[in-house]
Formats: sequence, structure tokens, C-alpha cells
Amino acid sequence: MAQEHKENTGSAQAGTPAGEDWDRIVDVLVVGTGAAALTAAITAAEDELDVLVVESTDVWGGTTAVSGGGMWMPNNPLMARAGVPDSTEKALTYMETVIDDVGPVSSRERKLAFLHAVPDVVTMLGALGVQWMRSKDYPDYYPDKPGGMIGRSLEVRPFDTKVLGTWFKQSRAAKSGVPVPLMTDDVWELSRAWSTPSGFIRGARFVFRTLGGLARGKRLYGLGGALSSSLMHIVRQQQTPVWLSSPLIDLIQDDDGAVVGAVVTRRGRSVRIRTRKGVVLGAGGFARNAQWRKKYHGLEQEYSSAPEGDQGDVIDLAAQRGAALALMDDAWWGPSTVAPGGGVAFSLAERSMPHSLVVDSSGQRYLNESESYVDFGHHMLERNQTVTANPSWLVMEARHRRRYLFSAIMVGKKKWAAEGLLLQADTVEELAEKMNVPAAALAATVQRFNGFARTGVDEDFGRGNTAYDNYYGDPGVKPNPNLGALEKGPFTAVRLYPGDLGTKGGLVTDPDARVLREDGSVIEGLYAAGNTTASVMGRTYPGAGATIAPAAVFGYLAARHAAGRTAEPVSAGRGELEEVSAS
Repeated sequence: MAQEHKENTGSAQAGTPAGEDWDRIVDVLVVGTGAAALTAAITAAEDELDVLVVESTDVWGGTTAVSGGGMWMPNNPLMARAGVPDSTEKALTYMETVIDDVGPVSSRERKLAFLHAVPDVVTMLGALGVQWMRSKDYPDYYPDKPGGMIGRSLEVRPFDTKVLGTWFKQSRAAKSGVPVPLMTDDVWELSRAWSTPSGFIRGARFVFRTLGGLARGKRLYGLGGALSSSLMHIVRQQQTPVWLSSPLIDLIQDDDGAVVGAVVTRRGRSVRIRTRKGVVLGAGGFARNAQWRKKYHGLEQEYSSAPEGDQGDVIDLAAQRGAALALMDDAWWGPSTVAPGGGVAFSLAERSMPHSLVVDSSGQRYLNESESYVDFGHHMLERNQTVTANPSWLVMEARHRRRYLFSAIMVGKKKWAAEGLLLQADTVEELAEKMNVPAAALAATVQRFNGFARTGVDEDFGRGNTAYDNYYGDPGVKPNPNLGALEKGPFTAVRLYPGDLGTKGGLVTDPDARVLREDGSVIEGLYAAGNTTASVMGRTYPGAGATIAPAAVFGYLAARHAAGRTAEPVSAGRGELEEVSAS
């Protein structure tokens, strides 16, 4: 349901398109530069539409550029070529099993729209130059559920960002991305590069890949930087203009409520843009909006990995124009650490590796440390209603610190310790005192956990029972690769907070990515995808890249539907702006 929103300050008002008084006329206006927006722009341009992309910040790439860059794409063409059997029916069974009904956004029709479009999106982007590869070892997050399997996720091969020239300097990946050719399927083995042969081999390959790129004069980026750069390279080749520092400040509707244009701030002036086919909103969520995080999530402080531009302004604007909202109380949760200086790092492998456990302020375990990060986040927030679990503590013993990569504290461990962000002691009881948790309770928790490590069965929370748990485990530890006793000091504790990769709530859209009103009717001419919308994945996270995949797919579906709309002739009025530069 729609909520109250701040008053809009845009100069143009709904229902008053002011005749033919336009500064620029295009077929499709795309708002944002993440995976949803860029895929929409590419698709519209492929349909030979006149497209304009606007971005509110001074850098392009959105959350995608600083993400892991994975895309959960069931039944994709790379799986078929590799002889890995999957089907729409199997994937739908899985989605219907793990995604609870949260209303229209998670409907069977929306799930099918996503699944049916996956092959087309992968094929189209591949034909335009995106170099896909399978994350063949990555399991679905609930691989034991009906329809679950391993190897549905895709990523982009490390991309030479030099092909973008100086334009790359204006990307979010250049500002805060990972400037190395790291790939998603590297991470699980690199995290144990010092403890297993496969990890060492993967580490060597990563080093050779990095050095090889440098030797060839390339500037290779992996993960989200590779994905966003690959998409932007296509946009540039299509000669689609991209305006940075150009926020959307209003949507313009006709007397029937259809969106026929928008107002954008451009170089200090308001620019009125007429759209013949539609406006596609792909401007992210509201992860960095402190007021909304408190209102919708009850958090006094957010620990988000999303960029600072993720303020929710576009969601607010569309809601004022009649759009319905859903899932505003949810996010793509996951435990995170806070580094000296306030930087946030998402926690993946380190909490799942053996010789570690997680406890709340009472010294008790309350979850499966190896579970998917969205479940982990939900459990943190639920636990915090009765026992303080924000923050929780990741407790590790000497073998964990010696064998496994903990990237957040690899450099500057002394600084972490000096600021009280990392605690260390020779015994569990001494560590408990520093953590300010009951020493007897923590000691009892560790003793019980050590018994599970010996038998290989976590009788309390089932840690290590699935292929997903094992993915971030150590196969050299028997009988359970996720369970290792905490016996050898020094013992270390690091705070974990309920972080996120972005928010999950936003505009309600239909299978064609059209924005809907509260009564279920369509706001003609208005489309949305990505974190600007309430997710088709509901409150869960089916597999690696289940954020970016639907963002791109529904961006594609939005553009395809817009391309099929009848466009009435429009005269230029004041005349189109002549500026066509991409900056």
C-alpha cells in the first residue's frame, strides 16, 4: 500500500503537460545507470527507438557497479551448451517453493515472465558483446528444495575498462569498485587459498590472470565492474546519450493519468522531456535514506553496501503520481562488518568457514552461520526483538584466522583492535569479558558446538547440511566442512551488523514491468525495474545474483513493451536541445 510521502518540488505538475512545450523529445527516457536501466536502454535502442539515459549522481553504474556482478539466470543458454539440464518448469517449481506469496509482485505470472525472458536477455546481450561465463560451482541458496540445483548463475568475464576511455573515470566502479579481474567463482576457493590445494590453485590462476592483463596493457575489472562496464560499452556503441548529474524531479501525466514526459535537472536548469513510448525507472532503492530506513526497517543506523545515491527519490516521486508500493519493510539483508573509518563490508565466507560461530549478546547461537545472507539478516533482526543481536559476534579460533581469508581485516588488523572493532584473548572466558557477554554462557555454547564439530552434525541449526553451506566451507575438515571446534587460542571476535546489498521494497509492477496503482490499474507509459521496484523474489533470495538478474530481465521486458506502444506524433514546441554528449 502507498505510504505518505514528502511534497514534490518539481516545476511541472501531474495532468498538466502544457501543450507541446518540450525541450527534448525522445521515444524512451531511462532513469538510472545500473543493470536494470542500462539493459532497458540497450533493448530499446536495439528496437531502433530514440533513447535518453539520465543519472542523478556524477558517476554511472549504480549498485551494480560495486556488486558481485552475478546474475541468477535459470535455464540459460550457457547451461544448455554445457549439457546441464534445466527447464522453466523446474525453475518455477523451485521459485514457487522458496518464495512465499507476498502479493502481486511475487505472482506466478511475474515469475514466469522472468523465467521466459532469461534466454532472450542472455542471447541479446551476448550477441552485442557481453562475454558471459557460468558460475558453474555456485549452488542455489536452497539446493535441497524441489527444483533446486547447482550452476544457474552467470557472470561477465573480466572486462578491459580501457575500451571506455575517459568515460570509465566517471563510473562508480572506478571510484569504489574492485580494480582486479576477480570473478564470483573465485571467491569460494580464494577464501581458503592457504589451506586447500584447490584454493591455492585458484589463487595462482587469479594472480596469473591479473599479471597477464597488465602485461597485455589491459585494465581488467571483474564482478560488478565488469558487468556494468560491459553494458555501458554497448550503450556507448549504440550512441545513446547519457546525462550525469541529471536527477529526475517530476513525471508529467496527461488528463487520463498516462505518463507522457518528465522533468530533469540538467546543468542548473529544468529540462522538460516528452516521451513517445514511455519512462523506465531503474534508479535503485532507498538503502541510504536514513529517514526511510528508520521508518520502514526500524533501524537507527544503516550498514548498507549500496552507494550513497540510493535515496529513494524516484520511488517517492512515482508514489506521488499514484504508484502502489510493496515490501518497503524488507531489504537484501546480510551480516556486515564495520571497519575503522566506518566502511561496511558484507560477510560471506568467513562466517561459514570451520572453527567459528556466531552468538548474540547473551553468548548464545541463534542461527545457522552458513545460511544464505538474506536469511541470516532476517534472523538477526528477529532475534534482536528479544535478545540484543545487533550487533552479534563472529567468534573465531586460531586455525580460522591462520587458514582462511578474512578480507575485511587482512590489512590494518592493529587499527581494528585499537578501535575495539576486533577483540582477542587467550581463552574463551577472557574473550567473553571483552565482548561483555556472560562468560559461562559463551563457554557452554562453545563446548556444545565443539561436540557438533566432532560428530559432524549441528543438532541445533543444521549448519553444513546443504551444498550451499558447503560451498563456503573447507573440504579438508571432516566430517563436516562447515564445522570445526574452537579449542586453540588466541580467540578472536568481530562484530556483525544487519547490513544489506540494497532495499527490496518499492513500486509494484506487472509482468511487463508496468507500474501499477493501488487498485491494480496500469499507469500507462511508466515502467520500473530493479531495486526501484518490489522484488519478484519476495522476501527471499533464491540464488547468487537474484537481485541483478530480475533487474536486467524486467528492464528488458519494460523496453520491449514500450517499443510496442503506439506513439502519437509530437511537435517540438520550444525545440529540442541540441546537446547530445554523453556526459
